[in-house]
Amino acid sequence: MTDHTRPVTRALLSVSDKTGLIAFARALAAHGVDLVSTGGTAKAIAAAGLKVTDVSDLTGFPEMMDGRVKTLHPKVHGGLLAIRGNAEHAQSMKEHGIAPIDLLVVNLYPFEATVEKGAAYEDCIENIDIGGPAMIRAAAKNHDDVAVVVEPADYQSVLDELAANNGATTLTLRKRLAAKAYARTAAYDAAISNWFAEQLKIETPDFRTIGGSLIQSLRYGENPHQTAAFYRTPDARPGVTTARQLQGKELSYNNINDTDAAYECIAEFDAARTPACVIVKHANPCGVAEGSSLIEAYRKALACDSTSAFGGIIAFNRTLDAETAKLITQILTEVIIAPDATDEAIAILAAKKNLRLLLAGGLPDPRASGLTYKTVAGGLLVQSRDNAVVDDMTFKTVTKRAPTDAEMRDLKFAFRVAKHVKSNTIIYAKDLATVGIGAGQMSRVDSARIAVRKAQDAATELKLAEPLTRGSVVASDAFFPFADGLLVAIEAGATAVIQPGGSLRDNEVIQAADDAGIAMVFTGIRHFKH
Repeated sequence: MTDHTRPVTRALLSVSDKTGLIAFARALAAHGVDLVSTGGTAKAIAAAGLKVTDVSDLTGFPEMMDGRVKTLHPKVHGGLLAIRGNAEHAQSMKEHGIAPIDLLVVNLYPFEATVEKGAAYEDCIENIDIGGPAMIRAAAKNHDDVAVVVEPADYQSVLDELAANNGATTLTLRKRLAAKAYARTAAYDAAISNWFAEQLKIETPDFRTIGGSLIQSLRYGENPHQTAAFYRTPDARPGVTTARQLQGKELSYNNINDTDAAYECIAEFDAARTPACVIVKHANPCGVAEGSSLIEAYRKALACDSTSAFGGIIAFNRTLDAETAKLITQILTEVIIAPDATDEAIAILAAKKNLRLLLAGGLPDPRASGLTYKTVAGGLLVQSRDNAVVDDMTFKTVTKRAPTDAEMRDLKFAFRVAKHVKSNTIIYAKDLATVGIGAGQMSRVDSARIAVRKAQDAATELKLAEPLTRGSVVASDAFFPFADGLLVAIEAGATAVIQPGGSLRDNEVIQAADDAGIAMVFTGIRHFKH
């Protein structure tokens, strides 16, 4: 196929999203295009004073069955699928009175939006479009002759081509629109199939599809030689995807990944209970704290590892205030994300032109169900979201000494954080703040040692007499396979430990804790994160 043009003499418009519809229809009419339409779209076009043929007049059949059947007709699909240069097709069109349709404009029933607002099962079913996808696929298949538009964003591209080519479209545009059309119907069907699987509680459907719409193309991926883009899925979970960016440079791939990690972690801290702050670097928290105010929580989180916090991501669970914003500006920060911010805080941060400020409008629910995905060579790993929350767990004290109330408070805090740190994970916490974080090591004992070293470095910077691991508690995301990691924590001054339990050597680990007189509780829940 060459890049030949095709004149547009007739267009069929059937849209649920009427953004820009009238201006587009008026421009088409100005190019001499005959307008054919359906239902509410036809009424809107006619109300604007434009001549339009109802699809029922085209087919000779009325809309029926509550609108379920209106475009599924040979005079529609024949007009879309007929190959213009094929003599046999032309003869069939002549014999059956089928007129060509050169431009199809369809956006689908709002199934995704209907599901998102929590509509009843029957309402969701009624918002599954049948005729729309059928027409889109037909027009896209016949893109050698027909242009198909599935969203208002492409109206101007079509009009530009009509203006530049005496009322015709180019094959280059028609190919691009066809590719987009198939992607749209695929994403639509993915949303429907995943909704059905959820409704029917099918955990492992025979076919699993994921669909998304482009939010933005990114400068590059994890590294400059990698291409990347950011897509929105139907899962309307508050966070970096839903946030408004008030200022700063365009988010990078790594910014988005790190910001998501920070906001998912901060969501563990109920804003109605306490202000909290999370600082993330390379998708791992490097400081987390609760406080009586946001500024206190930020100071405590920063104190854990101010070196790693440089150039990091900061997340808050409450509205960002001016006092906290002013303190943040004293160090380099890539992104701040919070549910909201005061006008004063926004004005203060505006002086930092490169700092990205994101307002998410709410916090994600850590207990919500959902799926997460990970690609492997030639495949896709799908699992349910880790929605286990420490407040819902039943603890079992396995040592002779039970934790004090103060220790239990810090143990819960530490295990809350451990859920969001890459495995193997060891968290030291004291007074509702992390004081040492060991992340992502191949052996648990190394994570325990690194966290101690981090605490020692922080003590030196803060000019403390001793590291804050003295009198701290420890959380481990998974069981201690040996007592060695626990012994490192004991030597560092930890007085209580929280871990899932389940090791073949649990008895040895418990004995080591008893020998040191520390308390240990099992959660029975593991928080591996890779």
